[in-house]
Amino acid sequence: MIEENVILVNEKDEQIGLMPKLEAHEKAVLHRAFSVFILNIKNEMMLQQRAHHKYHSPLLWTNTCCSHQREGETNIGAGTRRLYEEMGFTAELKELFHFIYKAPFDNGLTEHELDHVMIGYYNEEPVINPDEVEAWKWMSIEAVQKDMQEFPEQYTVWFKIIFDEFYHYLEDHKL
Repeated sequence: MIEENVILVNEKDEQIGLMPKLEAHEKAVLHRAFSVFILNIKNEMMLQQRAHHKYHSPLLWTNTCCSHQREGETNIGAGTRRLYEEMGFTAELKELFHFIYKAPFDNGLTEHELDHVMIGYYNEEPVINPDEVEAWKWMSIEAVQKDMQEFPEQYTVWFKIIFDEFYHYLEDHKL
């Protein structure tokens, strides 16, 4: 299997190069990424538990899906592709905002991403890809916030950062 490249960017989200994903995480180089949040009619968030064999953050809970854009791919196109690859469904996505964060992992890798945060709505059960996802669940946004405070070790490093940004966005905007 060929390792995917990530798109290296500057702080203005202008592409400045490509680099293999693992190398970018080893060197903590700023690269483009996206995070998808799927909500249902009850305003519950679909969370996924990362597969047990992932090379970082296995079995931790996180947002519905996240990954990296491929060269020439739009943010929405990348989110739609990866949502289907991981969770087995598509939804109309809307980009809400983007921001830069840096999050080190216990294994020496670091996420340093310019993250495009998207939202979509879906009310059915996903058909999860077991290569990517161990389990899934719906939780209210308030319950996620409370659970993350009580059990932070059960959530991915980046989800704690991105959820905070997402939560404040929801407070400031009526969707």
